Amino acid sequence: MSKLFVSILVSLLFVSCASDDGGGGAIGISELPETPVEDEQEVGEEEVKLTDEELLDLTQKETFKYFWDFAQTESGAARERYHPQEPSNDVNTVTVGGTGFGLMGILVAMERGFVSRSEGVERLSKIISFLENADRFHGAWPHWLDGRNGKTLPFSEKDNGADLVETSFLAQGLICVKEYLKEGSSKEKAVAEKADALWKDVEWDWFTQNKNTLYWHWSPDFGFDINLELKGYNEVLITYVMAAASPDFSITKDTYENGWASIGAIANGASAYEIPLIVNHAGSSQKGGPLFWAHYSYIGLDPSNLADAFVNYGDATVNHAKINYAYCVDNPKGYKDYGEDCWGLTASYSRNSDGSLGYNAHSPSNDTGIVSPTAALSSMPYTPEESMKALRYFYSKKDQLLGPAGFYDAFSPQNDFWVADAYLAIDQGPILVMIENYRSGLLWQLFMQNEDVQRGLNNLGFTY
Repeated sequence: MSKLFVSILVSLLFVSCASDDGGGGAIGISELPETPVEDEQEVGEEEVKLTDEELLDLTQKETFKYFWDFAQTESGAARERYHPQEPSNDVNTVTVGGTGFGLMGILVAMERGFVSRSEGVERLSKIISFLENADRFHGAWPHWLDGRNGKTLPFSEKDNGADLVETSFLAQGLICVKEYLKEGSSKEKAVAEKADALWKDVEWDWFTQNKNTLYWHWSPDFGFDINLELKGYNEVLITYVMAAASPDFSITKDTYENGWASIGAIANGASAYEIPLIVNHAGSSQKGGPLFWAHYSYIGLDPSNLADAFVNYGDATVNHAKINYAYCVDNPKGYKDYGEDCWGLTASYSRNSDGSLGYNAHSPSNDTGIVSPTAALSSMPYTPEESMKALRYFYSKKDQLLGPAGFYDAFSPQNDFWVADAYLAIDQGPILVMIENYRSGLLWQLFMQNEDVQRGLNNLGFTY
């Protein structure tokens, strides 16, 4: 996740399924149908050439290029950003959370045949070896690493050490790699074991400061000075789940309920567009925060029927997406093209008032006329019909929106169809992986079948 958004979030905060005992879990063997299902939906001369399945194939394959063709060279890990018009921009800056999404994206590519199994394993091995030797702080990685040598690249003066949330996004990917390769060849088993050991080395409980909550950052120079506590609802549920799943550095249920759940205050009985909000979104948004909050924690963690003592997260994520869609259809600001097939507000690149490239956490309460394809596409498991309409709209504008690594990060029909012809790992990764969760449930199966994950969820009192 971009720290630019963290700054926005901090300001807002201050202002205001058990596994199958029959052994039927995912083991990395493709069971995908060879022939795509035909779809007779016709929405224009260009789109009718592709079925829904073909269009999903194209989207995943093109998006995967971000993590394969444009990865950081020495490490094989995901670059923070890629600007086709300025390819040397941040060429060696590796994003830890985005790399976690990229690990899962490589599994999708292996499963779908975008790369061979041997090619995928070789790249996974390269990335994991890099992570083994990179800077870590009490087991946790920083937000950014130099792909050439594994050294920390500070995001800000005090943000030059451990980033527990980015580490948890990476841990999701490491667990999925472990589960996908654990029954494979001797080389695959070795990669699986390394991936498993890496996330287990994180001293999750140390980041409580001996309090009943988790903290986001620690710096070797400034300690816990940033002092950002992890409370929901936002993107950090997965951090608590990973911390509870840890065999050696686990947190308690009290830490979870006091931290993430605020002793039940996370629940919200309000509605928007006659759709229950379910949870209190950080920043007191009455129509939901940016949509990545419904994505990042659930790349591997399956929200379907996932509930703690206070909230059903399956309902919360689905309703978050539905409210975001309903807002764009309502279009209270009258922005051009907003509607049933052009929607999706989340944190992404943005258009500054002078037309230059910026960054913003778009949401119904912060709507500047910018649509981010990752918002609707990564919501495919929650809003399949609405997301498919959006995909067909994006594809109908492919001459403007489809670049060398999938759909560009953001655009604005309101501003003469301005396009942010750039990419961010944390936006491309959820598109690739969440579409796969919609199609086959692959990453959800892999993550949820992990015994440590199941123990962690049980320890926190979840049903799933």
